[in-house]
Amino acid sequence: MDPDLDEVELPRGLALAWGVAAHPQQRGPKRELSLERIVDAAVEIADAEGLGAVSMSAVAKQLGFTTMSLYRYVTSKDDLLLLMGEQALGAPPLSITEATGWREGLVRWHDETMTVYTAHPWLLDLPIAGIPSTPANLAWMDAALELMSGTPLEPLESTAVLLLMTGHARWQAIVDHGYTNRAREVGITPNELDRQIAGMIERLVTAEQFPYLRGAIDAGVFTADDDPLAFGLERILDGVELYVRSRAEGAPAAMPTEPEDPPATDAFPKDTKVRAARIARREAEKAAREAQKKVREAVKREREAVARAREREKK
Repeated sequence: MDPDLDEVELPRGLALAWGVAAHPQQRGPKRELSLERIVDAAVEIADAEGLGAVSMSAVAKQLGFTTMSLYRYVTSKDDLLLLMGEQALGAPPLSITEATGWREGLVRWHDETMTVYTAHPWLLDLPIAGIPSTPANLAWMDAALELMSGTPLEPLESTAVLLLMTGHARWQAIVDHGYTNRAREVGITPNELDRQIAGMIERLVTAEQFPYLRGAIDAGVFTADDDPLAFGLERILDGVELYVRSRAEGAPAAMPTEPEDPPATDAFPKDTKVRAARIARREAEKAAREAQKKVREAVKREREAVARAREREKK
């Protein structure tokens, strides 16, 4: 550890994560409680019941101590959450940087990140409060940047690629976790849940209301065995590979700067008259959809009436 860290004033949680916080003095018999045991117990609760079940009192009860005794080691629940995230994340596997190239390595980095999220899905519920600053988080960043160090990308460009991978892994983990939870709640597998929802959508979507979506459904997009998230990851990496190649050929860096004000877009134009017209159009479209719905309902009632009349004629 860098000895200069002793001179840095860190928040209590970060100081604990970096191992530079003072631990409580132990007197009398051998200590039975420790920071490591507290964090272990909290992670165990979160793994079993979710992050919402973690509290200082719940951790104390599991360890057989009073809640106040925990505060000698961890001064707040926020600090405990930070340390839980640090332990759950752990060190990046060596297999990441042992890859034969940056692309293979980033895929391994992504997959290993997914493995962590699968083992500890409550990590997705931890608040994102700025640039990662704990040793484990920084070690994962360092591993990804090491992979990119052999490319012509500048550090800022490599970090942007890292953020792309982080975002995709986090989004995929959120989707997977949501599917798994819902499937468990209704007592079926995620694949069965997929088919169930796909069948419902297929009955609801008409070519008149959603012509392009109807075409995609008829092509089997909701029932195919292919993985669209894996496809998306590969296309992201294709784009990065093209960019790396262009930089190797002498193209300048193409990192956009953040605008001072959010840019105007087609959906949110700056001109007030355009916005008013856009709102009016949306209201008209909404009214048109409601009218179409009423027409469909009227047609349905007419068909039912005709069917009943025919039944009466048969009698």
